[in-house]
Amino acid sequence: MPVTSIRVNFADTDAMGVVYNANYLIWFEVGRTDLIRSWGMPYTEFARRGINVPVAEAGLRYLFPARYDDVVNVETTVAELTPARIKFMYRIVRADDGKLLCEGFTMHGFINAQGRAIAIAKAAPDMYQALLARFKA
Repeated sequence: MPVTSIRVNFADTDAMGVVYNANYLIWFEVGRTDLIRSWGMPYTEFARRGINVPVAEAGLRYLFPARYDDVVNVETTVAELTPARIKFMYRIVRADDGKLLCEGFTMHGFINAQGRAIAIAKAAPDMYQALLARFKA
């Protein structure tokens, strides 16, 4: 599992000096992108084949705040993979003390360029098999 490190910028914080809640979703995306890239399938390859992978559902649980200049690690795993969808799980951990700050998930569907749901196993069987092999590893 690749771990993505992010340093909290001042612009990421709110008036209380803590990371604004929506920024965790951005960090989820960074972790997800890094994971898929590490599997040899950057999102550009999906797009090149006319496959989009939009977020259909997201859930977050905030435990402790991240603050300006903290370094956080985004730990990303795949919890579910079917021909129709993929579910990612995330843990955001403060690097200096290992404290779990936030955890959550995003569920994504596979759609074509026209926005219609597709089965990736049929649309791009080689990609599906490669994803499946990494998921089961």
